[in-house]
Amino acid sequence: MYTAPMTEASHPETRVADALPDHWSERVLPGWARPYARLMRLERPIGWWLLLLPCWWGLALAQIAAGGGVPNPWYAVLFLVGAIIMRGAGCTLNDIADRNFDGRVERTRLRPIPAGEVTVRQALGFLILLCLLGLVILLQFNWFTVATGAASLIIVAVYPFMKRITDWPQAVLGLAFNWGALVGWEAIHGSLSLAPVLLYAGGVAWTLAYDTIYAHQDKEDDALIGLKSTALKFGDTSIWWLAAFFALALGLIDAAVWLAGGNIIAHVGVAAAAMQAAWQLARFQPDNGARCLDLFRSNRIFGLIITLGFLLDSLLT
Repeated sequence: MYTAPMTEASHPETRVADALPDHWSERVLPGWARPYARLMRLERPIGWWLLLLPCWWGLALAQIAAGGGVPNPWYAVLFLVGAIIMRGAGCTLNDIADRNFDGRVERTRLRPIPAGEVTVRQALGFLILLCLLGLVILLQFNWFTVATGAASLIIVAVYPFMKRITDWPQAVLGLAFNWGALVGWEAIHGSLSLAPVLLYAGGVAWTLAYDTIYAHQDKEDDALIGLKSTALKFGDTSIWWLAAFFALALGLIDAAVWLAGGNIIAHVGVAAAAMQAAWQLARFQPDNGARCLDLFRSNRIFGLIITLGFLLDSLLT
């Protein structure tokens, strides 16, 4: 099995371009484990944050609809662990599917499979392990939630292939990444209603915004090797599409708040998130990869603002 060089963490050229510098996984884990941590993207935590936050939205909004109070802290922790594990599983599957493309894209050429650190067979075994761990997490919830959570695997499985056949792979990513809005609600209520469905739809629109920003980093390489994205489709008109996606996301999320019986604090939270989205639009530069990456990462703040608004509304009103 591959053993990473001891000096890897100190040499940025051996890391994937958008990884966080000097991440704990590169310093603490033994050499043999680091490629698997990279398969999970542990050194890029923004991904699991973006998967987790809709779960917390659904959980907090469900608590508002149930009359307020403290959302179940155990469920919040399970969602955190589950998001890290299942984001890792999704990334591993994506790397297996994209192994013939990643080596031809500057930003992804040092991922573990194209870099020769992990074989496809090893990655498949690791994927199975992560899915089993995710199942253990999911089984802690009611059976309606278990069934809904399991259904998301269909979308997760098809997403890595969407960039080959549609200009809208970001929409499919949104369907997968925001499934937790439904699961978070169901964990409390054991059923669905229009409020969580609107919250889910708002999350999908949000993903269309932030992942279009992210896709602008790869648009030249994607065009050369025949992959598709909303960044390529929208081109110079991207800013107007981003504004529309953010506006749609905020409108749907606020509508979900109304239907769930939310009060002024939750609406103020949505308004504050709108200000953060406006800040992103004002700074967006489609041909500046570093700026696009920074704006993409800032969506953790957008999501946390929504979460805080929901939580305070549940606790204080």
